[in-house]
Amino acid sequence: MATLWNKGTYATEAVDRFTVGNDRMLDRRLARYDVQGSLAHIQMLEHIGLLSADELSLLTAALGRIADSIEAGTFVLEDDVEDIHSQVELLLTRELGEVGKKIHSGRSRNDQVLVDIKLFLRDELQAVRGEVLTLFRTLQALSERHKEVLLPGYTHAQVAMPSSFGLWFGAYAEALVDDMYLLGGAYRVVDRNPLGSAAGYGNSFPLDRRMTTELLGFASPVYNSVAAQMQRGRTERAVASALGAVALTLNKFAADCCMYMCPNFGFIHFPDELTTGSSIMPHKKNPDVWEILRGKCNRILACENEISLLCSNMPHGYHRDYQLLKDILFPALELMHECLQMTDYMLQHIEVNEHILDNPLYDYLFTVEEVNRRTLAGVPFREAYKQVGIEVNEGRFRYGGGDKATLKASDLGHTHMGSLGRLCNEEIAALMESASNWK
Repeated sequence: MATLWNKGTYATEAVDRFTVGNDRMLDRRLARYDVQGSLAHIQMLEHIGLLSADELSLLTAALGRIADSIEAGTFVLEDDVEDIHSQVELLLTRELGEVGKKIHSGRSRNDQVLVDIKLFLRDELQAVRGEVLTLFRTLQALSERHKEVLLPGYTHAQVAMPSSFGLWFGAYAEALVDDMYLLGGAYRVVDRNPLGSAAGYGNSFPLDRRMTTELLGFASPVYNSVAAQMQRGRTERAVASALGAVALTLNKFAADCCMYMCPNFGFIHFPDELTTGSSIMPHKKNPDVWEILRGKCNRILACENEISLLCSNMPHGYHRDYQLLKDILFPALELMHECLQMTDYMLQHIEVNEHILDNPLYDYLFTVEEVNRRTLAGVPFREAYKQVGIEVNEGRFRYGGGDKATLKASDLGHTHMGSLGRLCNEEIAALMESASNWK
């Protein structure tokens, strides 16, 4: 197998197969970024005198043609070539001869791979940010649209106090703000340039690392060359942690939807074509989308732990174990995109039940409201609480604030910030604007 490090001997087929693993398939996602990193690298090499202007021109044109083939889908990783990095250099050498061999001066495959991964993750995080923002806006729109429709709130899985669909949708929108802060933090970890750290200890060429940092649009270099290589695993774990935060939000929302779709609750409804049936029970409308989404989010949540375990017992410096990080993180990124897009798709078709409180199951939903109503009328709180408790125990409790079946959220007099009557969606939108304001 053609490798960048071959010195005249070849690994056996069994060793090749075991050590390369899924890398050839996973590396296809890095092809465009390998070209991008190489273009910056050769400009820097010309700047410090390791390439002539003519050689730079030849390499730049050839890399451009490779980039075009990648975008057109015609780029091929040949069967006997180890990885994308080897394939790009092989194509350059075939076309340009000795000039193609100069592209690797001043870098190792270690920093080459790391810069490719960082460029890839930077784009991935920006894509996730866009999907989170889309879902956030959908949730906020639903919160405003259904803000007057009351919804039973539960604690300990028991009927507790009045909530509303405005409060429910809005809660998940604001949860995404916190998730966006974490995505931004991961982006800042990713957005530092390792190129020039070589195998982890720099090299004797007068590399201009600030130049490649600017050319690749990174916020800063990773200054210490050892620290640059120590970012293997740290970078992936930071991204996995942020993805896990989003996944936890979606997981909880999916669990809510599974429960709320159950006929015992009947709070929300989806068109038949967005649910599935049973092979023997004709009446079934199963929440399969939400169940699969819940399960996929659990897999994303496991990603950070798997990365931590993979990287926890290695001293500093590069180790081949790091290659396996792509096996863990790349599929998790795919799942994240799927889950965010599917959640938004489902919410475009959600229907809410505006008559939930007709059910006598919720006769005691307003006990706290009644206690507060009596307290505002002058009855001491503890006395009002006792009165309502006795009425509940004796089966004669009635809410004095109106017919529960016709009540709207605004009828309950909740005026404090973040309550039923004051959702603060505009303030939450401003928070999201600030949280998502990273490059």
